[in-house]
Amino acid sequence: MRVGLFVPCYIDQFYPDVAHSTLEVLERCGVEVDFPVAQTCCGQPMANTGCTDQAARLAQRAAEIFAPYTHVVCPSGSCTSMIRHHCDEYFETSDDFGLRGKVFELCEFLHDVLCVEEFGVHFPHRVGLHQSCHGLRELRLGWSSETMTHRDDKVRRLLQRVEGLQLVTLRRADECCGFGGTFAVNEADVSVAMGLDRIDDHAQAGAEVIVAGDMSCLMHLEGLLRRNKQRLEVMHVAQVLAGRPRAHEVVSRDANAKRLERGSP
Repeated sequence: MRVGLFVPCYIDQFYPDVAHSTLEVLERCGVEVDFPVAQTCCGQPMANTGCTDQAARLAQRAAEIFAPYTHVVCPSGSCTSMIRHHCDEYFETSDDFGLRGKVFELCEFLHDVLCVEEFGVHFPHRVGLHQSCHGLRELRLGWSSETMTHRDDKVRRLLQRVEGLQLVTLRRADECCGFGGTFAVNEADVSVAMGLDRIDDHAQAGAEVIVAGDMSCLMHLEGLLRRNKQRLEVMHVAQVLAGRPRAHEVVSRDANAKRLERGSP
């Protein structure tokens, strides 16, 4: 299978290892991956702020770029949801080249299309799973408390296939982190309060790492953790499935290597 990899703007600019991890996971699963270098934004930030003309041009450009592929994979629930559910007004009839029907969020693709049973990685840590609003409420990647419909929790199922990983139990597993893109700017105080609520839930449950499928949520939570100097870490699900270590482990390893270089015990 050959897929087009769509990398969100903030991952490209701030968290490139998430894109690298996504590539590694897909290739280990036997997928041939292309990264069209001409790709830009899906248009979500413009659409959220009412800049319809600019959002339309970006959506139309994305459709053209990914036209050659039967599947397009994106490591972001919000960007996937934008393309699948909020681009209708930007296209006439079928001039989206089928993009809305062939774009998949990473975990959705691994679970529904590839049906991956194992990843061959070890992650011996306590993990709190943060389910993004777009992933739950629009892509239906799992169950949310306001509905009465049972759904498979696709992200959780994938993480359960990682050796050594222990998922902790949260009080409010489907609660919003408060990011919401421009919401975090326009309603900063509310956004911070919601984020601190989520962090407290993970901390009280004994999590060492907060894992999510949306790096935008994790970017918000990571900022709060750093300001409060908390050791709780954040990782994208792609990084866990690719076998990346915790940041704390990397720092400890590097520090030990430097001590050895200096001849210190």
